Amino acid sequence: MGLLNPLQSHTRSSDMPSTNPRPYESTPARKVAFLGLGVMGFPMAGHLALAGHEVTVYNRTAAKAQAWTGEFKGRAAATPREAAAGCDIVFCCVGNDDDLRSVVLGEDGALAGMKPGAIFVDHTTASANVARELSAAAAAKGLQFIDAPVSGGQAGAQNGLLTVMCGGDAKAFDAVKPVGMAFARAFTLLGPSGAGQLTKMVNQICIAGLVQGLSEAIAFGQRAGLDMEQVLEVIGKGAAQSWQMDNRGKTMIADKFDFGFAVDWMRKDLGLCLDEAQRNGARLPVTALVDQFYADVQAMGGKRWDTSSLIKRLR
Repeated sequence: MGLLNPLQSHTRSSDMPSTNPRPYESTPARKVAFLGLGVMGFPMAGHLALAGHEVTVYNRTAAKAQAWTGEFKGRAAATPREAAAGCDIVFCCVGNDDDLRSVVLGEDGALAGMKPGAIFVDHTTASANVARELSAAAAAKGLQFIDAPVSGGQAGAQNGLLTVMCGGDAKAFDAVKPVGMAFARAFTLLGPSGAGQLTKMVNQICIAGLVQGLSEAIAFGQRAGLDMEQVLEVIGKGAAQSWQMDNRGKTMIADKFDFGFAVDWMRKDLGLCLDEAQRNGARLPVTALVDQFYADVQAMGGKRWDTSSLIKRLR
């Protein structure tokens, strides 16, 4: 099966750069599970299957799991425990801390079905506290837990070019990395349990400030009567250049926001950042302000708009 057709059906073409099918490195086939088949998990699990791994999937809405097995070689399981049974590695990408606990813990949770020595890899953007909690729960059962949130969005998942930020045991990380590279361009261990989630928070703090700055710049330039596409082309070759400018600048000018990373998700992530800052004493005045600006966008009906919709407040 080719790469682009099965995966593109679940990603907006407007958010997808043109690529050649991903050249998978030769990695010994492993028995793996993937829990959570949302806009990120569906293509990530697909890359694992296309790389030759034996994949079992689980999704809370069973129809999504059946749709996945209709496009990729693999099988669907009725519970996380069933999906995890006998697997070397269990990958997961769900919504939040509570969603994560629901698929990891309990009688039907993944930990109950995993074989001794198996590794659970969580790609959910969640709190550092839940990462440490679940790492301890896994260790009590003779298992390993890696917190591994990702950056790169839906397009990155689609193209197998995610950046993965990991926390956990080095030996477990070394076992997971060759398999996870099926959907990643970088897979990096940053410290002990929780370090991956803390790194993702740093990432989101950076993005929040960048998007607000870009919004103000574009709105200012438009008020001044400038041709902002031309302006961005010029300043994008200098110190103001950023991923956000390159990938969202033109769509912000065109007032298009029906794609990409949703405002609701960003507010969830920024909430994690602000909660952690309260615990560790960090000061995040700009992040707190941008979080409230996103609340304004939600009130405007933009819960599912792309995060670049911050500019809507300024028009």
